[in-house]
Amino acid sequence: MEIAPALLERWMRQYYFETEIDIGSSGVESFSMSDLRRLLDLSQDDLDRVTFDDSWTLGGPGLREAIGARWANHDLNRVMATHGSSEGIFLAMNALLRPGDEVVSVSPGYQQLSAIAESIGCNLKYWNLNFEQRFVPDLELLKSLITPQTRMLVVNFPNNPTGVSLTPTEQKKLVDIVADVGSYLVWDGAFAEMTYDQQPLPDPGTWYDRTITLGTLSKGYGLPGLRVGWCLASPNILERFAHLRDYITLHLSPLVELIAERAIRKAHILLRIRMEQAGANLDSLAAWVESHREFVDWVKPSGGVCAFLRTLGVGDVEALCHRLAREHRVLLVPGRSFGQPNFVRLGFGGPTPKFKEGLARLSNLLAKEV
Repeated sequence: MEIAPALLERWMRQYYFETEIDIGSSGVESFSMSDLRRLLDLSQDDLDRVTFDDSWTLGGPGLREAIGARWANHDLNRVMATHGSSEGIFLAMNALLRPGDEVVSVSPGYQQLSAIAESIGCNLKYWNLNFEQRFVPDLELLKSLITPQTRMLVVNFPNNPTGVSLTPTEQKKLVDIVADVGSYLVWDGAFAEMTYDQQPLPDPGTWYDRTITLGTLSKGYGLPGLRVGWCLASPNILERFAHLRDYITLHLSPLVELIAERAIRKAHILLRIRMEQAGANLDSLAAWVESHREFVDWVKPSGGVCAFLRTLGVGDVEALCHRLAREHRVLLVPGRSFGQPNFVRLGFGGPTPKFKEGLARLSNLLAKEV
């Protein structure tokens, strides 16, 4: 089968560089090299010592140690550094799935979490998060979808694009449902530490060894251009991933690994700075939604830096987003990118002045359109 067009990536390719203000992305404001040198004690001498040799297949020792110390209980046997979480998704699907396998995926969600499995020829079932239920994950519905034939469950919490999450008790129930049939669990933790009203959920891989946990520096740490992520899994699973990597990316750059290692060792600094900004923006967004109830409704996100707003009275949401980009130079993502044409993904992780200006321009367009 051919792989489906990546609708979100196509939209971003069309408008990400052509707009002035971004209120559509799902990450925080990006850091500069100057920022990193100041915040991470990264010196010119450190950079000068980098030699552009090949690196290790699973990632250089320093980077894997940093990832392991923060997210894997220092168990380096479970750590693989990847080219963003997107490579981890690709490796997990292609190494572990075969045509005809049954896969259950959360919806709405990042398209790659389902489209790759579909392109392999898997039979997809969708665990729907419904706005009418305030996007609350229905574990009884999940239980009805999982069968002894289910090869893999793919989830993303806190969820992109809705921002909803699970409680620790609900997470444990979810893992129990998967463990009862022995399925693989792909746990996309891109927003894992980006929470507002509860502590981050633990990595389920620490107690269920058929878990593949994915993470990235692209969302909460302000380093999307570094293209570094990680995959936490049992050694035998990582060995299968390495087999595929031998034919595609081989390894990361030593320069990228150095910067990523330093960023991870001081990730709490980067995260605190950007999540404080995002929290203030979220308060502004809540006030904006309240004053625009004739245009939008929402479920306030509990994690991440994007909200999935349901539009009211907008005939063609995608056309509205096109106009916002072309006429007002503001990037907003139409819900069609997530299979929900009456919604928009609105990101609030960017610089506060630009974020407020983006909302003001959106207000002006809505007033004319609706």
